[in-house]
Amino acid sequence: MKKNCFTLLGFLIFIALGYAQEATTWERGIILDSIKVKDSVNGTFLLYLPKTFRTDRKWPILFITDTKGTQKQSMERFVDAANEEAYILAASNELSGAASLANNVVQIGEMVRRVKNSLPIDLDRMYTAGFSNQGGRLANLVPIFIKDIDGVVSCGATISNTEVLTPRNRFHFIGIVGRKDFNYPGMLSLKKVLDDIGYPNDILLFEGGNEWPKSDLLQKALQFFNLAAMAKGRIPQDTAYVDRLLQGDLQRGKLLRKQGKLLLAERYLAEIRSNYRPLNSLDSLKIVLRDIRRDRVYRSLRRTENNTFFKEGLLKDDYAFYLEEDILTYNFNNLGWWNFQMEQLDKFIKGKDPFEQEMGFRLRGYVNALIEDNIGVLETETPKDEEALIFLWMLKTITAPQEYDFYLNVISLSAKNEDFGTALFYLEEALKAGFTDEERLYDLEHTALFRITPEFNATLKKYLKNSRYQVTDE
Repeated sequence: MKKNCFTLLGFLIFIALGYAQEATTWERGIILDSIKVKDSVNGTFLLYLPKTFRTDRKWPILFITDTKGTQKQSMERFVDAANEEAYILAASNELSGAASLANNVVQIGEMVRRVKNSLPIDLDRMYTAGFSNQGGRLANLVPIFIKDIDGVVSCGATISNTEVLTPRNRFHFIGIVGRKDFNYPGMLSLKKVLDDIGYPNDILLFEGGNEWPKSDLLQKALQFFNLAAMAKGRIPQDTAYVDRLLQGDLQRGKLLRKQGKLLLAERYLAEIRSNYRPLNSLDSLKIVLRDIRRDRVYRSLRRTENNTFFKEGLLKDDYAFYLEEDILTYNFNNLGWWNFQMEQLDKFIKGKDPFEQEMGFRLRGYVNALIEDNIGVLETETPKDEEALIFLWMLKTITAPQEYDFYLNVISLSAKNEDFGTALFYLEEALKAGFTDEERLYDLEHTALFRITPEFNATLKKYLKNSRYQVTDE
């Protein structure tokens, strides 16, 4: 018996020394880049160890999924929360929006295995996080393919297909979304679905659009994971920690209510109640929620928001239908209709009704996301349907006039087809919209002949006060 005890003790010491040997070479409190996944693979990942990290205890970890090449910036958003709540952060450098789902999941899986073998990770407290339709939806799918992922922080992204959710891959879903984000109505609908199938979930709202939430909401998500771990008995219950969080959350709900933000207050307090219920008596909070829900102002606001959602749904159906028709028929004549629709959305945004203002922002975001999804599909096809692509690029200059790449795409393809009239029109539209990068214009593919025309140089001289070539008629 003693021999077995000493053997077990020796094994544990060996494991601890193994962690210490590698982990002590990694600096705390800074983002470490280009850590190799394993020696035989060129893949790398980023790692952040909180300032209080040590090797004699187990740590929760958050794997951040970023497919746009901005892994470091995404990780930086979680650093404050990671330090406050004692989480390790990791993010693969190998993820890409152009890669297949299978490839991205494989890369994440390799990183997970590397981290588990190198650091004292609490295997019951591994989570993913991502932003928007690519990173966020990938984070939502990881628990389905990689076991032991216990939760997801999904910023501005819903679960694209709830039919893949089963009791075997149950995880804690935390959605964070702005009220001006086109995913906002979908996130509220998703909550109802998750409630119906018994998936633990929370929805945190803020007043922005399709953007990263502030650090306090990211920290709140990690706190919810901590509370859930205490409720499940995975970590000891810390009464002082729970009471401190609860008092802060009650104060936040009280402030929202005082500011007249009753919809935000009700939804926030409802999430608070579900998280603290297993750990604390919340009779007073139950009374507060009952009072808000009986408030005439709250009920009026709720009806108005629901009516706006109904109107928004009809408009979204129209946009999806007409865009599909326009792509199939190359309906360039309908660009004027789309321009009119954007003018109508601008009227909502500039109007006095706050619900219609938010709807205007959401619908603009929805149209742009719809167009980008179609562009992504067409760009992967072989051969590419250039006529459909140029239609969508032209449409993008209407729906997102400050995104200059789409003007340049139209100019390049038009010049390639020697349609210099169209190229000149979109050159001037880009310059009117504020584009000033002269070097990009001169380096633009397929435009060698277009760049030496008198019209091209006259247009640059008019808007940029300069032109590289002086072409005169003789």
